[in-house]
Amino acid sequence: MTLKLIRPLIALAVVWLASLAPASAETKPGAKPHIVYIVADDLGWKDVGFHGSDIKTPNIDALAAKGTRFEQFYAQPMCTPTRAALMTGRYPFRYGLQTAVIASNHTYGLPTDEWLLPQALKEAGYKTAIVGKWHLGHADPKYWPRQRGFDYQYGPLIGEIDYFTHQQHHVIDWYRNNKRLKEKGYSTTLIGNEAVKQIETHDPATPLYLYLTFNAPHTPYEAPKAYLDKYKDIADPSRRAYAGSITAMDDEIGRVVAALEKKGMRENTLIVFQSDNGGTNNPMFAGEGDMSKLKIPCDNGPYREGKGTLYEGGARVVALANWPGHVREGKTVDGMMHVVDIYPTLAGLAGAHAKPEKPLDGMDVWGTIAEGKPSPRNEVVYNIETFRAGVRQGDWKLIWRTPLPDALELYNIPQDPSEKHNLAAEHPEKVAALQKRANELAATMAKPLFVETEFKAMRDRLKLPPSLPADTRIFNDEQ
Repeated sequence: MTLKLIRPLIALAVVWLASLAPASAETKPGAKPHIVYIVADDLGWKDVGFHGSDIKTPNIDALAAKGTRFEQFYAQPMCTPTRAALMTGRYPFRYGLQTAVIASNHTYGLPTDEWLLPQALKEAGYKTAIVGKWHLGHADPKYWPRQRGFDYQYGPLIGEIDYFTHQQHHVIDWYRNNKRLKEKGYSTTLIGNEAVKQIETHDPATPLYLYLTFNAPHTPYEAPKAYLDKYKDIADPSRRAYAGSITAMDDEIGRVVAALEKKGMRENTLIVFQSDNGGTNNPMFAGEGDMSKLKIPCDNGPYREGKGTLYEGGARVVALANWPGHVREGKTVDGMMHVVDIYPTLAGLAGAHAKPEKPLDGMDVWGTIAEGKPSPRNEVVYNIETFRAGVRQGDWKLIWRTPLPDALELYNIPQDPSEKHNLAAEHPEKVAALQKRANELAATMAKPLFVETEFKAMRDRLKLPPSLPADTRIFNDEQ
């Protein structure tokens, strides 16, 4: 056989042998990505640089510029419901967490028969860690992160703490792996430190799911002096501290990205960032502290109202995804997505599975995120409660408040994203269709645990002695 004939055979053999060689865990197509999922707390839609804010967020902006922004990404209107939806892939009205949040004196939590995202990812071979706020049950350890699929836990369990003392109502809420800690430091910095440590000590051969949940910029509005000094030109002290806390969070996100790069994990890490709900603009929803005398500093831009409401300002949130070479760079997704979609999307990337007896409300939107395909979602359920409902199908959104006198509001969101023009009277057929859908969903609704808890507390108060004056002589006509 001549050399001219042998050379092609040798080349084919080399290609064939190369195809048999195992690829590294970080480079082979379809390898499970590391996942860093970052959640901000009560961040206003406009309060990031890439939405035009004067608040400095260069690291978040860089992730957005080199990734994909989601401009119709919906969460639930408050903290606990959004975190529950993220963990379960199911709307909170399915299991009783649709109303308000788990208050510090409440004893319920996310029901333990729900199969959570970290459980699914752990089963698929991931190391799972939560660094930061939990807010899905604190009174009973059965609700805590280590019992719900996380290998490692660090941070607060309840919804609101002082940034420096880590206390709520003079009780420390700061834990590592189920043990209470007494640590000094600004909570945002400590959370960033711990996230960096988790990355630095991680074996890249094992896929990592890091759920990084800052309590910033939730109330109380606090920031170290160095960050307050960055915003000397802001006269209002609440807005100044709010801005400082956001920039502090942004700096820690920058440190996390740098740690991934140093560890050689960045190219195989999907980073997602979102706020848990819209920014607060009503003191009633600001937290357990008294905010009535302060000016609420959050800015939701063009969107109406904020946290706690069914308007766009309460549920349409800052969100983005970044994964070099896998998520389109500098693009925007305008299709609807909801936080329940994260569970099936991440599970699909990880080769994880949900439990079949609990159907997910979420849809796998990876094609939309990575390739710009149309979103498969045509409906968003803002919430279903005993006293109100918010449902959108296509362009049309209904807000229905049922306590008498009831109120109906209908908006065409693409044409009127600020929800200024109620079209309910002009389109009764749309109202009827969306009311029918809301009622269908409500028929499957679990009882709100918040309402049950407060009703029980009211019943308990009925056992107290009557509130009569201590000295009955004041009613004596003879006095």
